[in-house]
Amino acid sequence: MACHALLVQIGVLGATGPAGRGIAARLASLGYEVLAGSRALERSESAVLALQEKWGNKVKTLFPVDNDSAANCEMVIVATNWEAAVDTTILYSSALAGRTVIAMANGLEKVGQEFRPVIPPEGSLSAAIQAAAPEAKVVAAFQHIPASTFAALDKKMEGDVVVCGDDDDARNVVLDLVASMPDLRGFDAGSLVNAVGIETFAADLLSINLRHKGKGTLRFLGLEGYLPEANR
Repeated sequence: MACHALLVQIGVLGATGPAGRGIAARLASLGYEVLAGSRALERSESAVLALQEKWGNKVKTLFPVDNDSAANCEMVIVATNWEAAVDTTILYSSALAGRTVIAMANGLEKVGQEFRPVIPPEGSLSAAIQAAAPEAKVVAAFQHIPASTFAALDKKMEGDVVVCGDDDDARNVVLDLVASMPDLRGFDAGSLVNAVGIETFAADLLSINLRHKGKGTLRFLGLEGYLPEANR
């Protein structure tokens, strides 16, 4: 698939973890140029090599870099585990200024056989990431897509992606990104304050999947997903 005109490069902070590896590989398989970042370049090189050995040309546009390089892309995805997301954002806040930054993590803790949301003082993890990089354009997205679903390039992704953020243009860019991913639909949920509902529901979804031994995602009935302007 040809590289999309939507974006030239997408940087992934924390691309050696499950979520980071998964979304980086999936985006590369769709033709995006993806810079897979890590605190240590050697870890990124190892992770990208493993993906290349597994998927071959499907991830030919995936490149290992350090987090400094990933943070300077047009769009940046914070894909670290939730405990490290805010600190990572603070570390690269200057580089992230003016950029579209996707927050995809959920604050969660496992209690017995259930997951429960962890809500920071800012109201959501996405809002905390925005506070950590106040000049970035933070958009919450992909909270309900399992990392393993992103990573399984030989299988279709099915689900709906709820997207919210305070910058209208950045939110639409992320909705365009979702629309370019086959079998995913994007839904505009407005401003970033609404991320709290998106993130807390992820705990319920994980608990349901655990009890039912599945990998269910979110799907809205009776609604059409977002369409890029060119397709309206």
